Amino acid sequence: MSYRFEKLIVWQKAMDFCISVYDTTKRFPKEELYGLTSQLRRATTSIPLNIAEGSACRTKNEFSRFLYIALRSQYEVVTILILAHKLNYIDNSESRKLEIQIAEIGKMLQALINSLKNPKN
Repeated sequence: MSYRFEKLIVWQKAMDFCISVYDTTKRFPKEELYGLTSQLRRATTSIPLNIAEGSACRTKNEFSRFLYIALRSQYEVVTILILAHKLNYIDNSESRKLEIQIAEIGKMLQALINSLKNPKN
């Protein structure tokens, strides 16, 4: 069975990003399990979850609302990644790789939102 959201490249990239974040957070200090590790994982998974949930909406405006939630989660992820880097939980290379991935997802979310606002679509 295939769902409409599975065809969205932004959803696919968000899912790949989730896997990257889960792999990265396995190396976070154990005392952060219920702190930054949990918060980063929840914010990260919120992105593809909201894309998927929104894709079932009946109207473009309703779908856009879910995409805006995903976009806000993207901003949360960026902030947590910056903090994790400052706390030396992730090194420069890993931080840069994740920041590039999440920035691309954010741009794609914004582009999808913009396309839903366009009356020609």
